[in-house]
Amino acid sequence: MNNSAANTGRVLWAGLRALLVLTVITGVLYPLAVTGIAQVAFPGQANGSEVRVDGKVVGSELIGQTYDLPLKEGEETAAPDLRWFQPRPSNGLGSNSVNTQYKLILSGATNRSGDNEDLITWVRDAKAAVVKDNSVSGYTVKPSDVPADAVTSSGSGLDPHISPAYAKLQIHRVAERNHLTVAQVGKLVAAHTDGRILGFIGEPRVNVLQLNIALKELTRN
Repeated sequence: MNNSAANTGRVLWAGLRALLVLTVITGVLYPLAVTGIAQVAFPGQANGSEVRVDGKVVGSELIGQTYDLPLKEGEETAAPDLRWFQPRPSNGLGSNSVNTQYKLILSGATNRSGDNEDLITWVRDAKAAVVKDNSVSGYTVKPSDVPADAVTSSGSGLDPHISPAYAKLQIHRVAERNHLTVAQVGKLVAAHTDGRILGFIGEPRVNVLQLNIALKELTRN
């Protein structure tokens, strides 16, 4: 019995020592090493790809955000502030939404099929809103002009980019709301349109936050 107890004690102590050593290595030393390397090699990405304006963090290059008017009393959903370029919708189907207003607490898609009645209604209403909001004096948006990303969310619901087609569709409205020329705003869109990665990966895209930052700078001048 004594030998058995001693053997058990040695096994337990060996297991405890292994646990302590591995905890220090994997729970302390390894994270510190990885964090240190990341801060030295690519600090921007390691800290969330923060976007700063005048020294203040205004968002991340990787996470979309809304550009809405302040909520009025009794309102459940804020109306878009049409002075700014608008992002693609963040997954929303009323009370059945997966993610609304780019809330970071949850990322995901609606997982609704293309023939789902709620989804069809939501997309139809979203298209009508895009047509109405972006039709201004001398420029009328047709339903056929509305690109898919203007009325559908991304798989994550947090995509910070829109297509060049959706950005161009908004140019006349943004120009009118900010008392700028269409040519001025068009140049902004062109300057902030990124091509395919390495020339063949993905699609051309426009980062809405970066575009709106440039728009704000333009309106200051």
